[in-house]
Amino acid sequence: MKNKQATKALASSQVAEVNRDMQATEQYYDERLKALGRIIERQATQLANTAELLEQTTLQKEKLNETLKELRATQTQLIQGEKMAGLGQLVAGIAHEINNPINFIYGNLSHLGDYAEHLIRLLSLYQQEFPETGQEIKALARKIDLNYIVEDLPMTLDSMQIGAERILQLIASLRTFSRLDHAEIKPVDIHEGIDSTLLILQHRMRATPTLPTIEVIKKYGELPKVECYAAELNQVFMNILGNAIDALEDKCKNRQCKNPQIIIHTNKLDAKTIIICVSDNGCGISEDMRSRIFDPFFTTKEPGKGTGLGLSISYQIIVEKHGGQIEYFSKPGKSTGFWIEIPIKHSC
Repeated sequence: MKNKQATKALASSQVAEVNRDMQATEQYYDERLKALGRIIERQATQLANTAELLEQTTLQKEKLNETLKELRATQTQLIQGEKMAGLGQLVAGIAHEINNPINFIYGNLSHLGDYAEHLIRLLSLYQQEFPETGQEIKALARKIDLNYIVEDLPMTLDSMQIGAERILQLIASLRTFSRLDHAEIKPVDIHEGIDSTLLILQHRMRATPTLPTIEVIKKYGELPKVECYAAELNQVFMNILGNAIDALEDKCKNRQCKNPQIIIHTNKLDAKTIIICVSDNGCGISEDMRSRIFDPFFTTKEPGKGTGLGLSISYQIIVEKHGGQIEYFSKPGKSTGFWIEIPIKHSC
């Protein structure tokens, strides 16, 4: 009986000890779990803070990139404004300095032609009335080649008149190009602006030892007058046509272009929009450069030959100032074209 009681007491004691051990173990793990929970919570907070900081950094980076774009756009606009102001002053000075004397020359050439005609007629009458002249007169006539002078003088005067007319046309084209009287929105003839730009660039399209004559093919449609900033639109034509000539020059230097051409197509797209397409059969634009073609300061030309602003400025003028569109298409090694859409009526 006593043994049973002792055994029972021992068993109870052992069970109690096991229970105490289990409670201690459970308490230990509870404390460890709580500690781990606190660690995880701190790490979660740190991760949240890091994520928030990363998000703020990303937003700041995006804002900085946007600010940089705005600064570049502002810089480009300032440069464009300075260029247009400088161009206007230059053209005004050239037009003023050349126009008056050339008008004086051109106006007097017709009188000079009449005077020469009268003198030649009088000389002819003298020769008929007095066929025999003194030896001194005959000697002078031979020395100055009188017969050649009589024959060549009218043609010389005609060529002078043609040259004077050419100068007057060039002055008119410079005035049209700069549009000093069209600094604000006004209805203008688009074809007149293109033709004036072509006339200014004509010297670059003549044949040289390395470049055949560049043929300009005009496919003009019937266009109404377009409300626009004429001088700035002419600057777009100058940029695009100038780039086309550059591309043809580069291709012909490598003897890859035997018939250089620039094709200009205009038409009405619809009742509200006109289109202008300028294409060339030059060297084209490579695939890796196409995404950057309208970026400010991007250029593929040699140092000193380009600023990289021409197409960027053209994009701003067409898209931002006129609410139009400008796109390009190109086949590397074969051709490039620019497609411009401009509203007929300018919306403020």
